[in-house]
Amino acid sequence: MRDFFGLTKRNLLIYFKDVQAIIFSLLTSLIVFALYLLFLKGTFVDAIEGAMTGLESFIDSKDIEMLVSGILLVGIMGSAIITVPYSCLQTIVKDRETKTSDDICATPIKRWKIILSYFTASVISSFIMTGLIFTIGILVLKTMGDLHMTFASLMSCYGIILLGAISSTALFMLVVLLFKKSSASAAFFGILSAAAGFVIGAYIPLSQFSKSIQTVCSLFPANHITVLFRNGILNGILENIDTSIGGVDNGLFVSSVKDIYSFNASFMGKSVSTANTLLYIGIFAAVCIIAMVLLYNRNYKRK
Repeated sequence: MRDFFGLTKRNLLIYFKDVQAIIFSLLTSLIVFALYLLFLKGTFVDAIEGAMTGLESFIDSKDIEMLVSGILLVGIMGSAIITVPYSCLQTIVKDRETKTSDDICATPIKRWKIILSYFTASVISSFIMTGLIFTIGILVLKTMGDLHMTFASLMSCYGIILLGAISSTALFMLVVLLFKKSSASAAFFGILSAAAGFVIGAYIPLSQFSKSIQTVCSLFPANHITVLFRNGILNGILENIDTSIGGVDNGLFVSSVKDIYSFNASFMGKSVSTANTLLYIGIFAAVCIIAMVLLYNRNYKRK
């Protein structure tokens, strides 16, 4: 397995030595943050305040502030789990464009080891980068207030990051294997960056769209990963708010917030349970991994 680990290390070093690639992989997350400061914060606060009509005396304004900040962090994490893995996979396109892939394929290394080395390097890079973003985000929010996250919830979020890195890398591996030029791959990245925020509901809650659009968005694993992030990051603060209300509204406020911000994925108008969400992500990733090995064998012939 030394050859596999050697290729994986090589792909990791290529990504982390390219500062521009790292910056551009975080571009969508920076856009979400900028839009939040300029426009989205007021929109989110208004939506939540509309749901808390008559309960103002029960809910601490700081809790609402933390809830909205948590929603921002979810949007940043959801977009990062899309753009970072794709950016990490640019090494495949660059190798093909520079004919480096021909040299790699000419070695006696087995084909499945070559493609899985790209996959593994991307998963590791994505986990490190998105994990770093999450850690920084949590530390910043900690200085602003309390999200009431338990240690178990915090650790589960890192597990979600790993699951997101695996599923997104598996999906985008199928995409980048079709590109022969870096220019084409970069153009697709621009489209992907623009669409990412809408697919995960970072800009506008998915509940505001039609059921058919929600179903289409739910086909992408990143949408399900973002749903898991919402539950992991925001459930604590929502439970605290519900306790503050003391059952006056029979849990209606928390229920309304969860409906507005889609704490469960929606498919064909029906809510998807957490267990089914995890099952879908797992099956999706497994199918993509098998498909990427077959596609690599077809597109990258030994010379």
